[in-house]
Amino acid sequence: MKSQVVYFVLPPRTLLLDLAGPAEALSMANRYQKEVSFELRYAGPAVSIHSSIGLWLTGITPLPKKIEQDAMIVVAGSSHVAEKETGNDDIVQWLKHVAVSTRRLVFICSGALLAGKAGLLNDRYCTTHHSDCNGLREIAPHARVLDNRIYVVDGNVYTSAGVTAGVDLILHLISEIAGPMCAVAVARNMVVYLRRTGADPQLSPWLDSRNHIHPVIHRVQDAIASDPARSWSLRQLSTMAHSSPRHVTRLFQLHTGITPVTYMNRLRVDLARQLLTNSQFGLDVVAERAGFRSVRHFRRVWAEYNNLSPGRWRTSYQQSV
Repeated sequence: MKSQVVYFVLPPRTLLLDLAGPAEALSMANRYQKEVSFELRYAGPAVSIHSSIGLWLTGITPLPKKIEQDAMIVVAGSSHVAEKETGNDDIVQWLKHVAVSTRRLVFICSGALLAGKAGLLNDRYCTTHHSDCNGLREIAPHARVLDNRIYVVDGNVYTSAGVTAGVDLILHLISEIAGPMCAVAVARNMVVYLRRTGADPQLSPWLDSRNHIHPVIHRVQDAIASDPARSWSLRQLSTMAHSSPRHVTRLFQLHTGITPVTYMNRLRVDLARQLLTNSQFGLDVVAERAGFRSVRHFRRVWAEYNNLSPGRWRTSYQQSV
């Protein structure tokens, strides 16, 4: 099992939800998969701090002088982050020392202001709590601050809007590191909605239509997501769900608003998009590997979700990177 060390950095007056939400999600992620073990560590400029709600947080280790090369750093927001405090300055200097391209740097809410002070957002797209966006622009005039975004990813730097948006960002990271199925399981357990990324033009089909808690439909979705290119029949899926085809179809439409076939096609289109993005395969190979019967079938389903043809979409993507 791969180990993924995560350092939660706690400034003075840490916003407790910025810490507890993401930390709980990462802890839960260890229950739903065996590929990655998230090891959570808590560090800061003081061994104990007052949280934003007045609760004392203790047992905090000093900011380490040396950390793992691929460690993930998560800086929580603070109700006092804009003020000049020794603890905040210590974090800024530490961030300058440990920031390298091999480490994911995650800034929740007003934690982005500390990133801005450290110069880590220069020429990067980023966001923060809506009440701090203008403050971030003043602190980091070379940052490309985006308003009204849940979270933004630019290279190895991740920033989110306020409080609960930190959970959305961590779910995205869990999906990125441990896989979308793990992120779905964590979100289901936390009973939270899964949102799109700040940069994506649409909801991820792997996460969309899963904001329900019906076990039968989750079994069907889990089966399709495990192998979307497989030639699934409704009877096969119904058998796996321990139900009848008619009942599965009715429940699927009731709880997701779409049919099992539509859900399957959405995953296949996204799989084809990944193949178009990351390979030089011809459309015949892309269609086959994504589970479509033919190139004609692929083009027809693709057109339901994209304005550009597969070939023009690939060309457009290659010109944009």
